[in-house]
Amino acid sequence: MDYKPVPTVTNATPFDAATDAQTLRAAMKGFGTDEQEIIDVLAGRSNQQRQMIRAVYDAEFERDMVEDLKSELGGKFEDVIVGLMMPPVEYLCKQLHAAMAGMGTEEATLVEILCTKSNEEMAQIVAAYEERYQRPLAEQMCSETSGFFRRLLTLIVTGVRDGLNTPTDANEAKEQAAQLYAAGEAKLGTDEEVFNRIMSHASFPQLRLVFEEYKELSGQTIEQAIKHEMSDELHEAMMAIVECVQSPAAFFANRLYKAMNGAGTDDPTLIRIIVSRSEIDLETIKQEFERIYNRTLHSAVVAETSGDYKRALTALLGTA
Repeated sequence: MDYKPVPTVTNATPFDAATDAQTLRAAMKGFGTDEQEIIDVLAGRSNQQRQMIRAVYDAEFERDMVEDLKSELGGKFEDVIVGLMMPPVEYLCKQLHAAMAGMGTEEATLVEILCTKSNEEMAQIVAAYEERYQRPLAEQMCSETSGFFRRLLTLIVTGVRDGLNTPTDANEAKEQAAQLYAAGEAKLGTDEEVFNRIMSHASFPQLRLVFEEYKELSGQTIEQAIKHEMSDELHEAMMAIVECVQSPAAFFANRLYKAMNGAGTDDPTLIRIIVSRSEIDLETIKQEFERIYNRTLHSAVVAETSGDYKRALTALLGTA
């Protein structure tokens, strides 16, 4: 199955950075703030266009646009807008850093960001992280995680996965499926090292073949095997890789559902996925969400949020 990512946010046309900069300055100047104007401009432009607006704003008014936004806005609405103003890779680096800062580690955030990326995307994140925090991502992650989970994430971060231009190999997929079977269902206990090696080295298109071969060989899906063989964070990480190989949109739709299901809302996850996927595949995620849960993502977000925060998220979601 070829994955067809459709974004909700694309380049605005026509586009005039100077006009947008003036509009934003007017929205923040004087008494009170015109939040709707800020949403209309920033949610309606691509990240590249937002960087151009910021450059004009900073030069024209001799002010820092992001600092102005922070001083005018607050709470979760501010988190959305400031997130939109960061280049996408830097935004993910900030999210990774926050997940490992302070007491405890948000393993689910590490899984969501790291296990869903191609090798090419991972290389960008690793470079940007070290530049921003003066510490290698792998080193910080090793100090915050343990066991086979740490080993898997370290393999992913160090860039061992085959690139997207690596041709798939059906014979190798058969061999890899047999190795997974031998390492799990066919023996007492589990050889996690074999799972880690294959899941972190093979490209996503290759893994798709491996999972098909696995079902052919064992009569079970790879998900069933992982459920039986693994627990805790390693289970979550493996499942994330499997889901992203099969359908990234379904993976993110499930994450969004969990963020809004039950008591309270996991706002950081809700914001991170909507902001970071808006220019990649948020339209596809919306379609998957509705297909799986029989309600629109728009209606779920509206029910869980309020005020300017709600208006900013729904603007990024586009038409209901």
